[in-house]
Amino acid sequence: MGMDAGESFEQDLDGHQVLKRASGGRYIPAQALKPGSMLGEVLNVVPELKAIADVHLRIVFNMDSSNVGPKQWVQLARILDTNRDHYDAFVLACGTDTLSYIAAALSLMLVGFKKPIIITGSQLPLALPRSDARQNLLDAMCCATAAFSPPHVNLQEVAVCFGGRLMRGNRTQKINSSAYQAFDSLNYPHLANLGVSVDWDVPALLKVNTVYRPRFKLEPRVIRVPIIPGSDPRIVYGDLAGRGVKGMVLEAFGVGNMPDRAEAGWLPWLKAQRKKGVLVYLSSQCTVGSLHPELYRSGSAALRLGVESGPQMTAECAAVKLMLCLSYPDLPLGSPLAGEL
Repeated sequence: MGMDAGESFEQDLDGHQVLKRASGGRYIPAQALKPGSMLGEVLNVVPELKAIADVHLRIVFNMDSSNVGPKQWVQLARILDTNRDHYDAFVLACGTDTLSYIAAALSLMLVGFKKPIIITGSQLPLALPRSDARQNLLDAMCCATAAFSPPHVNLQEVAVCFGGRLMRGNRTQKINSSAYQAFDSLNYPHLANLGVSVDWDVPALLKVNTVYRPRFKLEPRVIRVPIIPGSDPRIVYGDLAGRGVKGMVLEAFGVGNMPDRAEAGWLPWLKAQRKKGVLVYLSSQCTVGSLHPELYRSGSAALRLGVESGPQMTAECAAVKLMLCLSYPDLPLGSPLAGEL
C-alpha cells in the first residue's frame, strides 16, 4: 500500500492498537499500475478502519514489490520487532507479486512473535470502481483484531488475507494474476473464510509454544532449479558453487523423483555441488501432496549425497528458509519453525 515516503498519518482513538504499515503496491490509484502515493489518505478513503481499531499508519518504503527482496524483508522484520510490545496486531499492505515471499520471510525471521501479522494487498488500485483493495483491507483489519470480539480468536502468526481468505503466510502462493482470489494455500486449510460471517478453522491455527527469538540475517545467494526432462544440469546450470551460489531449491518430479541415468547428469552434478558446499533442499514441482524422495532410487541417492528434504514446502518458502538456514546453520532446514511444513 504505497504513499510518498515522507508522509505519514496517525489517528488516535480509544481501543486496541493496530500498526498498519506499507511497502508499495496498488492501494492508491495512478494512471498506470504502479506503486501508489499519498497513502496517508487511506483512513479518509476507508473510514470504517477507524471504527475497527486505533490505527497508527507508517510508510516503510514505496516501491514495486518486484523490487522488494531480502534487504527489505529484514527491514520490515526489524520494524515489527521494535514495535512488538507497543501494538496488539499488525497489518502490512504490499504489492502482490512477491507477497508470498514476504509472508514466508516474516514468519521465519520472527518465530514466536505471538501477535497477528496480517499481510494484504489488491489486484486493482483503491480508487478504481471495481477495486478489491477496500474489502481486502477491511478483512485484514477484522482478522488482525479477532481477539477483541466474539469468538475471540487467538491468532498468533503471520497470515495472508486476500479475496475472502485468511491463509498461513508461509503456505500461501499467488495462483492467479487476474482473479480477485489471487492467493491460496493449496496444501493447507484456510485459517478463516470471510463472507457474510467469518468462519474460523481454529484447529488449523498455529500453536506458538516457542520463546520469541528474532533473526535478521538472510543469505540471498539462493537459486531455484526445476528439473526439466532431457536437460543436462552440467550444461544448463553449470558450476553454481563456482559462481557464488550458496543454496539451491531442487524442484523434482512428483514425490521427489528425478532422472538417474548417468548420461542425464543430475546425480553427478548434485554430488559435485554438494562437495563444494552448496546446501540443497529437495522439493516437488507439484503444488499439492506429500514429499517422499526415498520411494525412488534417484531420490534416495540424492538424500545420500546430503540433499535435505522434509514435508512439502512451497517453493517460495523453501527458498526463503534456505536463506535463513544458511545464515543460521543451527536451524533445521527439514523441520518446521513456523508451521511451514
